[in-house]
Amino acid sequence: MEKLLQQIEEYKQEIAAFTASSADDVENFRIKWLGTKGLVKAIMGEMKNVPNDQKKSFGQILNAFKSVAEVKLEELQAAYAGAAASHGAALDFSLPGDPVTVGSRHPLTLVRNEMVAIFKRLGFAVAEGPEIEDDWHNFGAMNLPEDHPARDMQDTFYIRKPEEGNGPTWLLRTHTSSVQARVMEHQKPPIRVICPGRVYRNETISARAHCFFHQVEGLYIDENVSFADLKQTLYFFVQEMFGKEVKVRFRPSYFPFTEPSAEMDISCQICAGKGCNICKHTGWVEILGSGMVHPKVLENFGIDANKYTGFAFGMGVERITQLKYQVNDLRLYSQNDIRFLKQFTGVV
Repeated sequence: MEKLLQQIEEYKQEIAAFTASSADDVENFRIKWLGTKGLVKAIMGEMKNVPNDQKKSFGQILNAFKSVAEVKLEELQAAYAGAAASHGAALDFSLPGDPVTVGSRHPLTLVRNEMVAIFKRLGFAVAEGPEIEDDWHNFGAMNLPEDHPARDMQDTFYIRKPEEGNGPTWLLRTHTSSVQARVMEHQKPPIRVICPGRVYRNETISARAHCFFHQVEGLYIDENVSFADLKQTLYFFVQEMFGKEVKVRFRPSYFPFTEPSAEMDISCQICAGKGCNICKHTGWVEILGSGMVHPKVLENFGIDANKYTGFAFGMGVERITQLKYQVNDLRLYSQNDIRFLKQFTGVV
């Protein structure tokens, strides 16, 4: 035992006297003293030869010895790290830096921003409104009374329906026309706004439909506004968005809040009008609904329908993005698949 205690004291002195001049010296110290085959472990192995009545006291001596080696190693590592930081020692500036992941905007955001920028060049201001809306602004003001059959066209997420008709009915807006209603409620003509935002409909999720999507709607009210103004506005938009070669056609349609109404088709940007599954092999894709604002909608907000006329239009951002970037599944927009989103890194 005395010989072993003497050996431990000599090891302590050797540890205390040790100095390092490089990272290799520090590592060699660690291996010699605290490695799996180091001297500390070897000394610890002598516990099996210590009489039982002395194991407690000898164990304390061994733990103190191990602590001396560990503290010395920490001091060496800290001292060397500080010297390296101060003098640039052992830093290889030719090594590549840590990679920084470059993020990007979501494709829907990219397209929505481009759409907004195009209409801003025509003098349209941006208007926004709440996504939780009351029945009046979402339906009633848009010429859809409670018993109107057109309500069946939109499967609505209702939040609260009051019992016995007392109080407002609250819902998730089915279109951003509710924003148009709020603009007409507080602003008198001339009015020229676009209303981008998220809307909700209770639909089965598939490659062509989702329970939420995004719209950009437009409203222009002034004296002597005609259907020709509507057509030229939309011609300008599609040419700016898809290029001068895009073909356009209007088809008569029905919307409760516009009269006359029309849907607008453009030549399919995926197959160049030759026919594919996106355009159902017709060469045409419907991108928006439009029309002249119904006189009753104007009267709902105290706007003189004999003096003022206006047009409105609405389109889905997902559909425009689908044609612009040839995305054939709406679910990809909300799945947060990094492989899909990385394709838009660097797109402005």
